[in-house]
Amino acid sequence: MRQILYVSLAGENRISCWSINSNDGKLEHLADTKVSERPAPLAADIQNSILYVGRRDLPCVSSYKFDSSSGELIHLSDGPTLEGDPCYISLDKTNNYILSAYYEAGAVSVHSVDNGVFGDEKVWKTTGNGAHCVLTDADNSYALVPHIAGEKGINKILKYSFNQTTGNLDPMDIPSLSQPDNRGPRHYTFHPNGNYVFFSNEQESSVTAYGYQKGNLDELETLSTLPAQYGGVNTCAQIKITPDGKYIYAPNRGHNSIAGFSVDSNTGELNMNGRTQTEAMPRVLDIDKNGNFLYSAGLDTGYISVFKIKNDGSLEFIDRFEVGEEPMWILILPVTE
Repeated sequence: MRQILYVSLAGENRISCWSINSNDGKLEHLADTKVSERPAPLAADIQNSILYVGRRDLPCVSSYKFDSSSGELIHLSDGPTLEGDPCYISLDKTNNYILSAYYEAGAVSVHSVDNGVFGDEKVWKTTGNGAHCVLTDADNSYALVPHIAGEKGINKILKYSFNQTTGNLDPMDIPSLSQPDNRGPRHYTFHPNGNYVFFSNEQESSVTAYGYQKGNLDELETLSTLPAQYGGVNTCAQIKITPDGKYIYAPNRGHNSIAGFSVDSNTGELNMNGRTQTEAMPRVLDIDKNGNFLYSAGLDTGYISVFKIKNDGSLEFIDRFEVGEEPMWILILPVTE
C-alpha cells in the first residue's frame, strides 16, 4: 500500500506533501501548496480525495482536492468565518459533517459538508475554555470534548450524543467527567476494538486509559509520560495508537521525547514501554497505516524524525527530514491505485 504524508507549516503558510517509502519509512518530497492564514489541523475524506484544513488566523476551515500521485492540492471551498480559530477538526463516519474544537473560543461546532462544499452550521456550543479535540466513536453515535487545565482550561471531558442524520450534538445525561486538579485532558484515541479510549493529559504529562461504552468513561489507570527523576517543564500534546491496538505513543514537549506504552487489548491496561528522544517541542506525530513507522515533527526545529516501530513497540530512529517552519499537523493517507 502506497502512502503519502501531509504536514501543515503555519510559519510558512503552506502545506507540504511527502511520499513514504514502504520499505524503510523515509520521505521523498512531492509538492508544496500555499495556504494562507496559518494552516494547522488537517482531516481527510479519503474516499473522495478531499483534504480539510483549519486556518487559524482567518479563521475558517477550507477544503482541497488532493492528487495522490503528485501531492498537489486544488482549492475547492471555504467554510464560513468562525467565531474562533479551530485547533482540531475531524469528519464524522459518514463524511457529511466537520466537527471542530476551539481552544481560545471555548466551543465545539458541527458544519455540514458535501464533497468538500460547506453547508449550514448545525451546531455551535460554548463549552468552556480549553476545548482541544473532538471526534465521533466507531458507531458514529457519541463524541467527547476534552478541555485542558490551567488558566485557559476547565479541566473536564464533555460528553455528547451525535445524530448522524441531523448533525446535532446533545449533552449526555451525565454531561461531563471532571478531572483531578491540573490534569488537563487534551487529545484522545480509541482502541480498535472500541472498548477503550486513551487520553493524553497536557498539564499532568500523563496518559489515562478508560473503559468506554456508549459515551461513558470508566477510568482504569493513569501513567506518567515522564521519567521519575525529570524536574523540568513539560506538557503533553497528541496521542496515537497503532492500527493493531498494541502500542500507544504520546510526545513530551520539554523533555523532547516520545513516551511509549503497550496496551492489553483484553483489559485496556497500559505498561510503560520506554521513552525515545526526538525533535525539540514534538507537538504532532502520526503512525503509518501499516503500523510500521512513526513520524514526529518538532515545532522548534522544522524537522520530521522517522522511527521504525519494532515488534516490541520500541522505536528505532531511521532519519530526519527538514520540512519547514512550525509544523502544526501531520496526516498520513493511504493511496489506492
